[in-house]
Amino acid sequence: MTLSIGSPAPDFEAESTEGHISFHKWLGDGWGLFFSHPKDFTPVCTTELGAVARLKPEFDKRGVKLIGISVDPTDKHHLWSKDIEETQGVAPNYPLIADVDFNVAKLYGMLPASTSGDVSKRTPADNQTVRNIFVIGPDKQIKLVFVYPMSTGRNWQEVLRAIDSLQLTAKHGVSTPSDWKPGDDVFFSAAVPEEEARKKFPKGWKSPKPYFRIVEQPKD
Repeated sequence: MTLSIGSPAPDFEAESTEGHISFHKWLGDGWGLFFSHPKDFTPVCTTELGAVARLKPEFDKRGVKLIGISVDPTDKHHLWSKDIEETQGVAPNYPLIADVDFNVAKLYGMLPASTSGDVSKRTPADNQTVRNIFVIGPDKQIKLVFVYPMSTGRNWQEVLRAIDSLQLTAKHGVSTPSDWKPGDDVFFSAAVPEEEARKKFPKGWKSPKPYFRIVEQPKD
């Protein structure tokens, strides 16, 4: 099953480094970032999990809960966490799911439905499609999907920027241009009636083309 933007995020129950997790209950009514890696004890993923741990305060500020996953068991996750702390200066400070039956990876379309067997005998290449980032909204729908090859480390600053954009859209109904950064001007839809637009944006807007309505970023 392929999950796209707007799809419901499948619920599941699984064991993790922080105990049993019922995913939707764990998410609560906030935002979530659910990311996967092919295999513990791999160099690219080691740097990524350390980077996410260092950035946790930034995700916390945005009300985004973090959770990782691979098909490795929890004891391997715990052992690897020590390596991550040693080499990256910080250990994962969020749960890591142990998807040893491949159930969650299949639910989220990261492994074929036919996948089975002993997880300990699988190589990183066997799991190379388990390299997704899913941003999930308070409505439990998927808002964004990033898919990376296992040779390319993920850019978590871009993930934060995208979340800022998604949350701004959710709150104010605006959209953001290419290379937007928080504080830059934004767009609102040309479909918004003129009278409603004047109430919503009393300072006015620039409209170099009929389909371009550029306004200052709304303040919280």
